[in-house]
Amino acid sequence: MKNITEAVRQAAEELIAQAKAQAGDLLVVGCSSSEIVGARIGHGSSMEAAAAVYAGLSEVANAHGLALAAQCCEHLNRCVVVERATAKARGYEIVSVLPQPHAGGSWAVTCWEAFADPVVVEEVKAELGMDIGDTLIGMHLRRVAVPVRTLVKTIGEANLVCARTRPRFVGGCRAVYSTDEVR
Repeated sequence: MKNITEAVRQAAEELIAQAKAQAGDLLVVGCSSSEIVGARIGHGSSMEAAAAVYAGLSEVANAHGLALAAQCCEHLNRCVVVERATAKARGYEIVSVLPQPHAGGSWAVTCWEAFADPVVVEEVKAELGMDIGDTLIGMHLRRVAVPVRTLVKTIGEANLVCARTRPRFVGGCRAVYSTDEVR
C-alpha cells in the first residue's frame, strides 16, 4: 500500500505542476480500488487501496490548497463527495445519499469518512482531474479538458489518466486570447 500512496503522491505533484494549479482549484478524482488491486472495476472493492490513495492525495491537495472531490461509482450516478464548504462556495446543490462500498465505492466511502464535513453533490466542474482505473471523470471537469502526461502511468494495476482544464476560446479570427488564463 505504501507504493500506491507514493505513486499517487508523485502523480498528483506532476499534475499540479504541469497544470499550474492555484490554491482553491478543485481536483476531482475517480478511483476504482478494484482495478488498483487487479480486479475488474466494481468486483474487488478494497478499502485499504482507497485509504492508500487518500493518504497520498490528501497530503498533496492540502499542501497546495486544493479542494478534493471524490467521484462515486455508477450505482450513485457518479455523484461526488466534497466538503460542505466547497459545495456552498461553488454553488453546488447537495443531494441526500450516503456512499457505501458497493454503492458509491470504497474511494467515496474513504473520503466521506475522512472529510471534516462531507456532502454529496450530483456534479462538479473541476479544474483538475485524476482518473484511476478508467472511472470516467470527464463529466466532472470544466470545459475544456486537456490531457496531462505524467511519468506515473498506473496506480497499482489501474490505468492512470490525468487532466487539467482551460477556458474555452471564443470568437473568430480577430479574437485575442489572454495567456494568463490558458496556463
